[in-house]
Amino acid sequence: MPATTSLPVTPVANQAAKQAVWDWWAALDGADAVAAQASRQLLHPDLVFHGHDPVNQLQGVDGFLDGFWRPLRAAFPDLQRHTHLLLGGASQGRRDGDASRDGRHWVSGMGLMNGRFQADYLGIRATGEQVSLRWGEFCRIEQGRVVEIFFLIDLVDLLQQLGIAVLPPARGVDGIWPAPRAGDGVMLQPQDEAQTRHSLDHIWRFIYQGLNRYDQSELRSMGMADWFHPRVHWFGPGGIGACLDFAAFETLHQQPWLVAFPDRSVQDLDALIAEGPYSGAPGWAGVIATHSGPYLDSPATGRRIAVNGLDWWKREDEVYTENWVFVDMVHLFRQFGVDLLARARDQQAQRAEAAA
Repeated sequence: MPATTSLPVTPVANQAAKQAVWDWWAALDGADAVAAQASRQLLHPDLVFHGHDPVNQLQGVDGFLDGFWRPLRAAFPDLQRHTHLLLGGASQGRRDGDASRDGRHWVSGMGLMNGRFQADYLGIRATGEQVSLRWGEFCRIEQGRVVEIFFLIDLVDLLQQLGIAVLPPARGVDGIWPAPRAGDGVMLQPQDEAQTRHSLDHIWRFIYQGLNRYDQSELRSMGMADWFHPRVHWFGPGGIGACLDFAAFETLHQQPWLVAFPDRSVQDLDALIAEGPYSGAPGWAGVIATHSGPYLDSPATGRRIAVNGLDWWKREDEVYTENWVFVDMVHLFRQFGVDLLARARDQQAQRAEAAA
């Protein structure tokens, strides 16, 4: 792939889109009428929303409001969004196939939503506890409107906060989802275009020339040590946990993942964007693999599986020092024939019966 030589989304357009999404997120924290009005102004009538399992795909603004946002706010009425990272830019495709996704404009963010769990959500019984929901989002922009959204909430992490263990203890460190250490993740101001170009070229090479190099025998064949700082902070989803240096990342996450999915292959992602030193990507079926080995106490099924996820990276010079990773674990395990939310409901029912 040649180095990225142009940024098809102008800095002015990118700033306007980021500000519009930022203002919409603020409106969503308000009353329902305010949230609905702001959503109808920014979201395209034919919006396609891709959410966490079992929300999954919704159509249109009413689909978004009634199928996702209102049920979430009913469960957590005082929910407030805290944004750790905000970036925007044009997507860069694989260049070895369909380039139709190139040049699309995206705005992305991630962080925490804090609120009290006051009504049931997705069959999970409300506890009245104060919780922090990990969230991540990618919004595709066309002519000033959001036409497509990829959005995940880390449901396994939520369950862990409620004391519900639907997966074995994480190999990594639980409960860590911080903002960037440098405090520079919310980029409401223009970023250096040369640095953005370098970040986009760098993440393209990492994804398509690095991650897919695994030869199914030797972990080092992937060459990840060339891309990550020895003290990289890798923040994984609930069930996997955080790895606070490269050795922990290889031992606690990468090795078990490749035992379970040795033929896994990164696909042409839905978007790959960068701004300043940060980059990010959503991938619905972003990884395709065969479930060939045990994973988190689930025996191999031999099934072909698709992984839905979101990623963000912080680059310093030529290596990544921070990486935030979402995997829709409910969706992943459903493909194994395991319903994690049913496990949660069973545990809560047993608790209620024991307390009666």
